[in-house]
Amino acid sequence: MWYVYIIRSLKKRWYYVGSTNRLKERIGEHNKRNVKSTSLHAPFKLVYKKQFEFENEARLYERKVKDCRREKENIIRDIESKL
Repeated sequence: MWYVYIIRSLKKRWYYVGSTNRLKERIGEHNKRNVKSTSLHAPFKLVYKKQFEFENEARLYERKVKDCRREKENIIRDIESKL
């Protein structure tokens, strides 16, 4: 299984969108500051995940979320309304 996920920095209101087939390990890598693009914002909490059967489906959705500001903002708005 593949996942598109969003993590939220526990330091400030900052979100990161990614995809992986090893979700638990990947979140651990972000929290251990092993990912250059997120290292300054650690630690993180997983706030969203969507499961896909195939990698190409996950990568396409990840790109959609990253490229379409409205899509990302809608997901984040929904997340924050539940905090």
